[in-house]
Amino acid sequence: MKIKHITVWSADLGNIKPYTIAFKTVDEVINVFAEITLANGMTGIGSGGPSEYVTGEHLDQTKAALEEKNLEFLIGRDIREINLLLFEIGQKFSKTPAAMAILDVALHDVFTKFLGLPLVKYLGQKIYTMPTSNTIGIKNVADTLKEAEEYGKLGFKALKVKIGKDLEEDIERLVKLREKFGKKFFIRIDANQGYTPAQTIEFYNRTKPLDLELIEQPLPAKAVSDLKQLPEEVRAIIAADESLLSPKNALELIKPPRAVGIFNIKLMKCGGIYQSLKIADIGLQEGIDLFWGCNDESIVGITAALHVAFACSNTKYIDLDGSLDLARDVVKGGFILKDGMMSCSDKPGLGVERI
Repeated sequence: MKIKHITVWSADLGNIKPYTIAFKTVDEVINVFAEITLANGMTGIGSGGPSEYVTGEHLDQTKAALEEKNLEFLIGRDIREINLLLFEIGQKFSKTPAAMAILDVALHDVFTKFLGLPLVKYLGQKIYTMPTSNTIGIKNVADTLKEAEEYGKLGFKALKVKIGKDLEEDIERLVKLREKFGKKFFIRIDANQGYTPAQTIEFYNRTKPLDLELIEQPLPAKAVSDLKQLPEEVRAIIAADESLLSPKNALELIKPPRAVGIFNIKLMKCGGIYQSLKIADIGLQEGIDLFWGCNDESIVGITAALHVAFACSNTKYIDLDGSLDLARDVVKGGFILKDGMMSCSDKPGLGVERI
């Protein structure tokens, strides 16, 4: 079955709850969408947006990469050759991983619709449900506690707390969370490169009694050698995020001494499902747990990440809340969320429909 045409557009999905992290405030969500149509009229959709600070890819570069002239090589191609098409996309869009991911997701969606299978079944489903964390940005103690209480009322069982600007305030917020809520929540934290090695060690030692699940990217992305010099017990609960953009980065992180115990995988960082599975497999061979994250993005991209996460046996955490605070979307359906627990639908492909 051949690809007939590809439509690309962008949309501002809005953000009803702007938040602050260590290096920026997020107050808008612009996503790029690609819809692939087969000769039989069947369609598949991909979406996403770049993290310029993380990968160096600007939104304008994503849009330029997906211009019609750059997609002509896919027109007339047989969707059954999906692995060849994904390889070629990786070669042609290596400098724009978000653009690569958008096409990758659209191809996977339409291909598994063509097969009549949910994407997760095609990939080999190993996990059926898991709690997603909901994210609390950098804010004062009172506002942190208030937002946590709101998430608890909605049934969420895991929180990801953004830190990295003020060590003392960071610790105080986490202490107060445990004091007020006890073990009601699993708590993981994300420093977004905001700490020094000394601060990371101090943070770890002072928060040991709080039973935190993990510490995401405390050091600058390129400071892998500094990560490797941290005490082994600290490295064991560190998740590499900005340091992990590709399978090549994954190989560097596992070289002795191993830099981290957890890989944070985002489709927009690495270029989509095809590349993410390579990172996941490196992690599997090395006993590395997987933590699947996202940008602020449409249900499309979140659902794609969930499907691939549930196909990996070493997935231990998901943080796939990136569509929950959108003001609007261009699709409906996709993932199922109930009391903070995420699962995949049994519909073919991603199970999303254009609105």
